[in-house]
Amino acid sequence: MMNKQVCVVGLGRFGVTVARELYQSGHDVLAIDNDDSKIQDMLGQVTYAVKADATNESVLRELGVPDFDVGIVSLGLENIQASILITVLLKSVGIPFIIARAANELHGNTLERIGADKVVYPEMESARRVAHIDFNAGILDYMDLSPGSSISKIRPPEEMLRHTLDEVGLGGPSGKYGVVVLAIRRGRSHILNPSRDEEIQPGDQLIVAGRNDQVSRLYSSAQEVA
Repeated sequence: MMNKQVCVVGLGRFGVTVARELYQSGHDVLAIDNDDSKIQDMLGQVTYAVKADATNESVLRELGVPDFDVGIVSLGLENIQASILITVLLKSVGIPFIIARAANELHGNTLERIGADKVVYPEMESARRVAHIDFNAGILDYMDLSPGSSISKIRPPEEMLRHTLDEVGLGGPSGKYGVVVLAIRRGRSHILNPSRDEEIQPGDQLIVAGRNDQVSRLYSSAQEVA
C-alpha cells in the first residue's frame, strides 16, 4: 500500500494503537487530542502529535488537515456527539476517505449517513486489523497469515468485471499479481478454488491470499486491465 497522510483524532487506547500501527507501517500520521498528557505520550511515536480542538474547522485548516488522504475519528463512547461533528468537519474540508469508530449500531448508522466511508466497531474488531484493512473501499476484510501476508476479502475493481481470473492476472502464484484466489463469493454461495477460466461477475467478492503489497497492487494497476 502506498504511503498516506493520515489524521487520527482521539487518542484513547483504540486511537493510539491505530496511530502507532500506521506510523510503523510507513505512513505520515498526525495525531490530535485535546488532552496534553496524551499528546506528550505520543511524541516520537507518530509524525506529528498536536493538542488541538478538532471540533473547530479553522483549527483543522490551520493544521493542514484538508491536505490529508485519510481521516480516522477514534473517539469513544463518551464522545459520540463530538465524533459525529468531527466526521462532518473532516468530510466538509475535503478529506477523501474517512474511517470512524462507532460505539453502537445507531451511532454507526449515523456516521455512515453523514459521510464516513468505513465504520468500525472496536469491541468486535481489533485496532491492529483496522490499520491494515487499507484505505480502499474494495478491501472488505483482512486476516493476518504471517508478517506481511494475509487473507483478504476484496471487492474486485470494476475494470476486472466480466473478465476471467486468468485474463486479469489472478490465475495463481504465477499470475501478474502473485495472488491466489481461494474462493469467490457470489450472492449466498461460494465457489471454492475457482478455475483460472472463471469469469468475475458484478457483485462478486474475492477471497484472496498473498502479500499485502500484492493485494494493494490490484487497485493501483486495475486501469491496465482492458
